Amino acid sequence: MKVVILAGGYGTRISEESYLKPKPMIEIGEFPILVHIMKYYSHFGFNDFIICCGYKSFLIKEYFSNYYLHRSDVTFDFSAKNKITIHNNAAEPWKVTLVDTGLNTMTGGRIKRVEKYLEGERFLMTYGDGVCDLDINKLVEFHNINKKTATLTAIQPGGRFGVLNINNNNLIESFEEKKKEDGGWVNGGFMVLEPEIFSLLKDDSTILERDPLEKLAKHNQLAAYKHYGFWQCMDTQRDKHQLEQLWTSGKAPWKIW
Repeated sequence: MKVVILAGGYGTRISEESYLKPKPMIEIGEFPILVHIMKYYSHFGFNDFIICCGYKSFLIKEYFSNYYLHRSDVTFDFSAKNKITIHNNAAEPWKVTLVDTGLNTMTGGRIKRVEKYLEGERFLMTYGDGVCDLDINKLVEFHNINKKTATLTAIQPGGRFGVLNINNNNLIESFEEKKKEDGGWVNGGFMVLEPEIFSLLKDDSTILERDPLEKLAKHNQLAAYKHYGFWQCMDTQRDKHQLEQLWTSGKAPWKIW
């Protein structure tokens, strides 16, 4: 399965760094959080990525165009007609497709724009600013068993996200606006989507988390995989510092590669 990662937003809530680069390119430790996410998926055998770019997309393209070079030991021999020798292959077993999905395109619209690269197949999808210790293979297995159009990972982060109402069959019945919830389940990304999702994605203005997912929930076609472990997004500078501390301490739960 291919992995679609949304990496095109402005990242205004972490503007201390996002004014220079897209939020997914903000570093945690030695490389961008986007690469952390890709390495995580790769650990489970998913190595074919489609990155939905937007804001400052050229920086993401430049990063990956030089990824192999930057991750390897290199000798530049200028006395031998500019000979370049790569001493080790430190690159990843990845195929990375970078797609400019527009500067102001919404989440559903970005996914719609990469439909042709998915070739009618089921795919994985997540946001380019969150990490977790989810077992992705178990997520996919859960999706296969439930046979719904979409499965999202439900997490319990606290009180600043929209709430999901989940019934006893692990189906999402409705969404509620953001409020201070008590143990409420919220959308943590890390989704499995069937190609039927594209019939609900109209244009660039489509917000995946609104009309498309709400319609699926109404028709019992949206399942929730409850994740009780670690999950953290990087919305703000405070979030970034928390992730950085986990990384530098050697206790990052998502560091499984």
